[in-house]
Amino acid sequence: MMQLHQDYDKFVESDTEIVAIGPENAKSFKSYWEENELKFHGIPDETHSVLKLYGQKVNIFKLGRMPAQMIVDKEGILRYIHYGHSMKDIPESAEMLELIKKL
Repeated sequence: MMQLHQDYDKFVESDTEIVAIGPENAKSFKSYWEENELKFHGIPDETHSVLKLYGQKVNIFKLGRMPAQMIVDKEGILRYIHYGHSMKDIPESAEMLELIKKL
């Protein structure tokens, strides 16, 4: 998430909103957001309803949900999904911005 925070202005320049969805309860999620002064939107998903809706995986051996990045266009159509196998398997902001530019 810090990568998205650092590159937030580049996403704004691309007319893109960032929404991060996390597994914490609302209180913990809000605390994390405020502590890190994140500029983009965050939604707690304690019941994992969004996780299930988009098929995001959970791996108990890797301590929880695996990363997933998605691009949804302005019409609400899901245009890109990347399911990561670990926290190291997350596309760089530049790669996401290039995909956004092609939409």
